[in-house]
Amino acid sequence: MLSWSSSFARIIAIGGSATLALGTQTVMAQEMSTSAQWPDTPTSRLEALAILQTLNADLLSNASATLTLDRWCAAHKLAPDGSKIVAQRVRGQDKPADGAIRKLLAVGPDEPIAYRRVRLACGDRVLSEADNWYVPSKLTAEMNKALDTSDIAFGRAVQALNFSRTNLSARLLWSPLPQGWESGADLPPSEAGSLALPPFLLEHHAVLKLPDGTPFSALIESYTSRVLDFPAPHLPSQ
Repeated sequence: MLSWSSSFARIIAIGGSATLALGTQTVMAQEMSTSAQWPDTPTSRLEALAILQTLNADLLSNASATLTLDRWCAAHKLAPDGSKIVAQRVRGQDKPADGAIRKLLAVGPDEPIAYRRVRLACGDRVLSEADNWYVPSKLTAEMNKALDTSDIAFGRAVQALNFSRTNLSARLLWSPLPQGWESGADLPPSEAGSLALPPFLLEHHAVLKLPDGTPFSALIESYTSRVLDFPAPHLPSQ
């Protein structure tokens, strides 16, 4: 099996001849589509995989996806300075809590469970879509009112609970490189066009818990291709 460093060098050698002239971009770059900012080359595919796994690790190691996306948004300049993640409510698509959700939340059949479907947006970019079932009795009255009457992101609304996150699953919905690439499998050749990304790249299932371990929220989060909506890094050819 090839080591990471030798695999990396192999991709750089293959993709080094491709133009990555995306460097530092102006406001126009913010208006480009995700795919337009990533050339379809082996180097760009490796970069996309590395960045996607970095985001995945950040999300898995932090309790709040909202605050993690706040930082991601700022670091990659996906919106004007000072922008925060906003939850765009999706109404009319309620999903009642079934037995599996109630089991995750450790509540009986008569306990009220609220549901919220949102799109978490950074400026005009939707970075994730989420289904959230939560137990209102575990939240304060102020938190419930904010969640009922505003578009505040859930993680920001309940931040004062000092909650933790238990990740149930994390699935990469798309990989820019074929299975076995690190062992020498053939890599996709460079193409003249842009790297085509599917609508969703990552999916996480998680439960949020109070400091005493009591679960109060069950989540399904799907992260969109807009998380890569910035210019591909410029790596020097070797």
